Amino acid sequence: MLSGAVRRALLALAVGGFAIGTGEFVMMGLLPQVASDLSVSIPKAGELISVYALGVVVGAPLLTAVSVRHRRKTVLMVLMGWFAAGNLLSAIAPSFGLVLLARFASGLPHGAFFGAGAVVAGSLVDRTRSNSAMAVMFAGLTVANIVGVPLTTILGQHAGWRAVYAIVGLIGMLAVLAIAVAVPGDAAPVKAGEVSLGRELRAFGKPEVWLVLGVAMLGGGGLFATFSYITPMMTDVAHYADSSITWLLVLFGLGMTIGNLAGARLSDRFPARTLVLSLVAEIVVAAAFLGLDHNRVTAALAIFLFPLTALAGLPTLQGRIIELAGGAPNLAAASIQAAFNIANSLGAYLGGLAISAGFGYGSPNAVAAVLVAIGLGLALVSVRVERSRAAARGEGPTEIGAVDVSGSRARIPA
Repeated sequence: MLSGAVRRALLALAVGGFAIGTGEFVMMGLLPQVASDLSVSIPKAGELISVYALGVVVGAPLLTAVSVRHRRKTVLMVLMGWFAAGNLLSAIAPSFGLVLLARFASGLPHGAFFGAGAVVAGSLVDRTRSNSAMAVMFAGLTVANIVGVPLTTILGQHAGWRAVYAIVGLIGMLAVLAIAVAVPGDAAPVKAGEVSLGRELRAFGKPEVWLVLGVAMLGGGGLFATFSYITPMMTDVAHYADSSITWLLVLFGLGMTIGNLAGARLSDRFPARTLVLSLVAEIVVAAAFLGLDHNRVTAALAIFLFPLTALAGLPTLQGRIIELAGGAPNLAAASIQAAFNIANSLGAYLGGLAISAGFGYGSPNAVAAVLVAIGLGLALVSVRVERSRAAARGEGPTEIGAVDVSGSRARIPA
């Protein structure tokens, strides 16, 4: 049972995740309003989504490198304050170019915040429960897709998209206050002489780190290949009314949340098996979605199951990359967020190619199945490498290691 202080600290981090999740995904539902207000086409307005993702990819390693020696509580507050300011600027920027710049600036702290937050969350509990603790923080992002995105989409349709980003900025400021009050100042302490940029970068000399990032990019790419085109898929293929999209997005968010939390519980005990099974299940759902997307009931079921299976593997990936980094987990943890935003661009691009080639709005599901299948292959290679090295050390059969943010390696028997 978690103590009240630990629960409050994790909740504070989850508020930050909620702000980021709402700010990132609400743009997808407001593109027509944004395009009209800024006098640009909808495809042009779509650049606001891409430039935010670019900000995440650039900011995750850059800001983590700059902040690696500073107290993590302070880093979290600065990064969330930066995110809040970027969204407030998005709300008042008068031209498309300035909004584009504000969205890029808003994306910069995203990955670094989740990277530092994952390290802090894992340090607050016993190492055998660290994946579950990190999942609580990420639950803020997934809950945003249940509550934040649908509600702010409705608000934006009535009060304007600028009001939405003003509210996201205010939620970000609330998260800064919550972190200041609830997160211990000594959480995941930075020890003098033990933390350096060079040490953080050396973690990327391990092939296993790149395997984990590859799984994240391909598994996440599968999810985003479908999610990016979920609206035309549901209206043109499953024949849902436009008014139904909001509750379908809520269903998608529920799947994300349940998958994240259930996957965390399983990954604390069986991380390798949880990751592999989640990828296999994601392939099955994507393939089934391809054949059953004309039926409203089965399409709705797939919308729930797709993110559930995709997010079930996230806690293992986050915990695994922190463990591989040993005593230098900050940059590695942030790199997972960069990987997922590359996945966002990759999945959307390849799914769009399939549609443009004339295969229809359901074809991104085939793209998703292929991407995740490649990711599954990388995951199996990663497990084999880990177990081969364990055998070479004379250890028994093991699961992928559980995370220990202090730098020691903890293993859980299969």
